[in-house]
Amino acid sequence: MTVTFPAQMRTLKVSNGPDQQFFYPRVIGIRNTRLEQLINRSIVGQTQQLINLQVNQSPSTVVEMLGTYEVKNNQRDVLSFSFSNYTYHHQAAHGMTYIKSLTFDLKQGKRVRLKDLFKPDSDYINRISSLIQSQITEREIPLLEEFTTIKPDQDFYLADKTLVIYFQLYDLTPYVFGFPMFPLSVYDLQDIIVEDGPLGRLAQNN
Repeated sequence: MTVTFPAQMRTLKVSNGPDQQFFYPRVIGIRNTRLEQLINRSIVGQTQQLINLQVNQSPSTVVEMLGTYEVKNNQRDVLSFSFSNYTYHHQAAHGMTYIKSLTFDLKQGKRVRLKDLFKPDSDYINRISSLIQSQITEREIPLLEEFTTIKPDQDFYLADKTLVIYFQLYDLTPYVFGFPMFPLSVYDLQDIIVEDGPLGRLAQNN
């Protein structure tokens, strides 16, 4: 068994006045310097993308904006983050939050998309959609319209032995419900995951 260590990181803060603050991670000490640069460029880009999304969604003045992040997984050479941005615009009924995420395979040295987690030609879209549909029924989740399928590049992050599929506010449910999150056990997907990929490594018990 090869022992892998968590990636090291520190939190950076950027402020545009007391009411606009952004916190994001910077990864340090990775032996593969090109990968370290890729991760950090991706983090900065994702943080800026969320800022742009908020500014472009409303013509009114931004009163408050807060960007934060969470480390969802940092083990077995799998690094997964979620980033959130809350913004309140002048005279808005309420603030708006968006969440996005980034996942990296440190062993393969690349960013991971949803399709990369599964074997080629595996019907991961229908499998995941079916599991989500079951959760919607079991959890009695209120929908704005009928759920049919996820997108091929649906938002996700990895957390321990779990693939978490999520949707933005208003995409699936009323605003008051919050973010629809669907945790899927790696063992419910084990026959279609890439065995030496991120989910395959997280599924190992040793």
